[in-house]
Amino acid sequence: MATAARDTEPTETVVVHAPHEWDVSRPEIYAEDRWQPIFREMRAKAPINKVIGSDYADYWNVTSYKAIQQVESLPDIYSSSGELGGITIVNEDNDLPEEIKIKAPMFIAMDRPEHTAQRRVIAPAFTPGEMERMSTDIRRRTAELLDSLPFDEEFDWVDTVSIELTTQMLAILFDFPWEDRRKLTEWSDWAGDITASLDEARAREQLAKLFEMAAYFKNLWDQRLDADEAPDLLSRMIHSEMREMDEMTFLGNLMLLVVGGNDTTRNSMSGFAYGLDQFPGEREKLEKNPELIPGAVQELLRWQTPLAHMRRTTTQDTELMGHRIPEGEKVILWYISANRDEEMFERPDDIILDREKPGRHLAFGWGIHRCVGARLAELQLRLLLEEMAARRIRVNVTGDPVRVAQCFVHGFRKLPVTLSKY
Repeated sequence: MATAARDTEPTETVVVHAPHEWDVSRPEIYAEDRWQPIFREMRAKAPINKVIGSDYADYWNVTSYKAIQQVESLPDIYSSSGELGGITIVNEDNDLPEEIKIKAPMFIAMDRPEHTAQRRVIAPAFTPGEMERMSTDIRRRTAELLDSLPFDEEFDWVDTVSIELTTQMLAILFDFPWEDRRKLTEWSDWAGDITASLDEARAREQLAKLFEMAAYFKNLWDQRLDADEAPDLLSRMIHSEMREMDEMTFLGNLMLLVVGGNDTTRNSMSGFAYGLDQFPGEREKLEKNPELIPGAVQELLRWQTPLAHMRRTTTQDTELMGHRIPEGEKVILWYISANRDEEMFERPDDIILDREKPGRHLAFGWGIHRCVGARLAELQLRLLLEEMAARRIRVNVTGDPVRVAQCFVHGFRKLPVTLSKY
């Protein structure tokens, strides 16, 4: 059993009351892309602090790399359980009517041993062998899409490239009807929208969309119940102990797999296009040295950090780097801040494609809950960069991006671009 870190000299915790700059749950700071100096100030002055009275109730900010690693290394003390609050900052005691509160267990929001057992069912879909098996098809689809892009007109990179490639991948993972694959994008956007919990009308609309997703997948499930085992995710679930899931657990795991397989890779692809445009010297370095692509994938994941946070809840009174945290407290791990931690990364706000040890970022989390699909996300990004390099394609941002206005999914709604050859 995990134990708390050895007691140290108590540190006085900085407590702030919302509205306050350090209430980094506010969606506008991400929509306006001005979160960087706020987290920088917290890391310098109080990397662990507490916010009182936010829209998502009270919570602890954990903003430094080492503190987040310490929390993630103690999953029995810092719980992910949906019964205690789950994995996002959403306030489980909000004012929504009980009948529209989403209570859908998923394995990422479970503790051991349930988490281990359900993750074990999904993990074989993302082994190195599976990545090798899928790589030829991913490369082919990526190449076909790139060959279809216009060079003489502006278009939206998010919709045309990022969404299309990741939605195609999701459809293949689920063996989902190809003609309906864009439903996966819509459902993913709704499932990952934590701001819906702040508005009853929007929460009702969100619940309706998620039940629509569940009904569609339940139909696919029923069609495949008596079929032989296949490599798609639904088949893996059917031919395992997950076959006996109740309806809400089924919905929860669908939400996890759809958001995890769509939003993260999609926003990394968009972040790559935007980020290299912001650092033309690094872009030129990559164009001249395509052997940098594997490290570039890791650096772009660090710089973008497609999921800004995860939440844990304390199961006992504990101490985190001198801060006394009582049982039952909401602890928010800001991966987006840890990946800009000056103690870990030189010039952390810059993209440096030949950075030493590029893979030590926390974009996929750390510890037992590290993203099960990380290899697939890395593969899709690597093949996109390789196929672009083979065609000498350069992406030029032509206008301001429209960003996701929330503190969970960190990404782009629209990104106007043109293409050129180098």
